Amino acid sequence: MIKEEVLNSIIDNAIREDVGDGDHSSQACIPDTAMGKAHLLVKEEGILAGVDIAQRVFKKFDSNINIVVFIKDGAEVKPGDIVFIVEGKVLDLLKAERLVLNIMQRMSGIATRTSVYVKKLDGLKTRVLDTRKTTPGLREIEKLAVKIGGGVNHRIGLYDMVMLKDNHIDFAGGIEKAVHSVQEYLKANNKDLKIEVEVRDFKELDEVLKVGGIHRIMLDNFTHEETRKAVKIIDGRFETESSGGITLETLRGYAECGVDYISVGALTHHIKSLDLSLKAI
Repeated sequence: MIKEEVLNSIIDNAIREDVGDGDHSSQACIPDTAMGKAHLLVKEEGILAGVDIAQRVFKKFDSNINIVVFIKDGAEVKPGDIVFIVEGKVLDLLKAERLVLNIMQRMSGIATRTSVYVKKLDGLKTRVLDTRKTTPGLREIEKLAVKIGGGVNHRIGLYDMVMLKDNHIDFAGGIEKAVHSVQEYLKANNKDLKIEVEVRDFKELDEVLKVGGIHRIMLDNFTHEETRKAVKIIDGRFETESSGGITLETLRGYAECGVDYISVGALTHHIKSLDLSLKAI
């Protein structure tokens, strides 16, 4: 689950953005004492995500609001399903409505898309990874949605894993210099971080294998044939990851080459939100 302070910050920022100094549309025509009920209605097939966070959003407006949950995160849903019923002050329900829907629709869309990729790899050892191609400020909840959909989180940010990509390597003067510099940096700063190195061809792969001292090799834009050959050369000495323009159609072919992971930016940056609605009852 997301750290408490991170989740609170995401929700608080979203409330400030949407509510501002008040929901004047509702306040102008609905009494402050009015009570009501609403249910979250599913309008499209998919994987549900964001129920736990939605409850937190409602509680931000009224800690005594009553929520009865029928379907939990990770469940397969279909049109007509009722996810939960929420009861409380109408003004609070209306203030929370759009924020709850925005979070749940996007998270469910990501979880749904991720599950499609994961199912494509049934029977294989390869796992689907997300990337840092996320909505600014919403990375934690989008990566949580990937996990709910059955995927695996790559690093959360620049701080929890070292990834030496092409620009790092070029600016540092080559793979050997880059890796040695990172090793010295981590030791000097008493940091225990895994190191991943991106390679663009077999020459760079040979360099990485000679240097060693890393954890994972990313095979960037390798063909199926090249990937199969690279995995054989690496021979289990390091974790392997395929990346670069991999689509749902080509995904299983790369997995069948024997890589441990396949990273797919489209899990979070190219998705369609799941259709949900919050309706008064």
